[in-house]
Amino acid sequence: MTKLNIAMTKEIELLRLVTVGSVDDGKSTLIGRLLVDTKGAFEDQLLAVRKKKGTEHIASASEIDLAMLTDGLSAEREQGITIDVAYRYFATPKRKFIMADCPGHEQYTRNMVTGASTASAAIILIDARSGVMPQTKRHTHILGLLAIPHLIVAVNKMDLVGFDQAVFEKIREDMQAYCEKQGVRDLICIPMSALDGDMVAVRGNNLDWYEGKTLLDTLETLPALDEIDNKPFRLPVQLVNRPQTAELPDYRGFMGTIASGTVKVGDKIIAVPSGNTSTVKEIVAFDGNLQEAFAPQSITLTLNDEIDISRGDMITHVGDKAKDSKELTANVCWIGDEPLNVRNKYLLKHTTNTVKAMVASIDFRRDIHTLSKDAADELAMNEIGQITFKLMKPLHYDTYAECRSTGSFILIDTFTNNTVGAGMIV
Repeated sequence: MTKLNIAMTKEIELLRLVTVGSVDDGKSTLIGRLLVDTKGAFEDQLLAVRKKKGTEHIASASEIDLAMLTDGLSAEREQGITIDVAYRYFATPKRKFIMADCPGHEQYTRNMVTGASTASAAIILIDARSGVMPQTKRHTHILGLLAIPHLIVAVNKMDLVGFDQAVFEKIREDMQAYCEKQGVRDLICIPMSALDGDMVAVRGNNLDWYEGKTLLDTLETLPALDEIDNKPFRLPVQLVNRPQTAELPDYRGFMGTIASGTVKVGDKIIAVPSGNTSTVKEIVAFDGNLQEAFAPQSITLTLNDEIDISRGDMITHVGDKAKDSKELTANVCWIGDEPLNVRNKYLLKHTTNTVKAMVASIDFRRDIHTLSKDAADELAMNEIGQITFKLMKPLHYDTYAECRSTGSFILIDTFTNNTVGAGMIV
């Protein structure tokens, strides 16, 4: 058992989730059902979305408009759609959950990328009547690129197809075939009716032919942690702390969140890009000094030598540095209004470092239906492709497969300062 696992056993584990799918697949209804069945909604919230006015108490979930419970913006309530990412919190005796409710419309795909970027598991909603839609494939492909460890396909609205097993099996086969092309290893398919509650928190009486776990049972038993503390040590420096007080006139600490790996007092470290080395003198955390720290803790390191380190630098162990290059290749989800073209220039923000970058080539654009690699002159909004960048100065990074934190970046438009792309380094 790793140090992170040992630490987490002292309290209930937290699982970060994201729900995605096409329009009207029932994401808001499903989340509302989970909130009601796990007692995650307050009584005043339930009364505010009750179907029949004039009652002081709610006797059953059937009296609640489940979708209205989660659609918080007035525009969402008026149109019956989800527009922005909303985070919902609920818990069971076994686990705590943070769920990102992402919009289904293609024009809001950029919001979905944001919501999925920190998730450890994803629920992909599919309307049993419609089957696998183009937006379902787009979301699934993005989840694959983001290396979400666990994908759960929730085939919803089974009540509208008479709980027909053949309908479910066809959708499961289609999703399995699509995910196999991406190398997805953990795919779970569950039939359900979010409106009636079948196979969400309880089995219900209509899906006896399905022998798997309910959605809630599945969420409670998924591995919640990846092994980021077993990977090479990476500390992107966010701030150099120099209080210069009477008590600490010469104090210099390097603050940041450990992206991966562990560090101990006495470890020999190297700072990049300077290449200067030293040893760890102290590890300072919120609760006091530590002998050892691990990802994803936020810490301050003090060193035994005065070496030049500033915001945007990275501290690693000697002999285990990240890659460094003035050129990198990445899968990019384009979310800007203006298309990405060769020779366009952007700011590339990677951990705490920002560098100027130019598009050297569009290697290919991915067809979300067949996952083929197509030649392209540009990437339009919501398109996905592999891009090679030339950088103004060397960047120190890992591939996304090695470390999600040090293998990802965002692209920022230099004129508008808008985020226009999300990249995963290959």
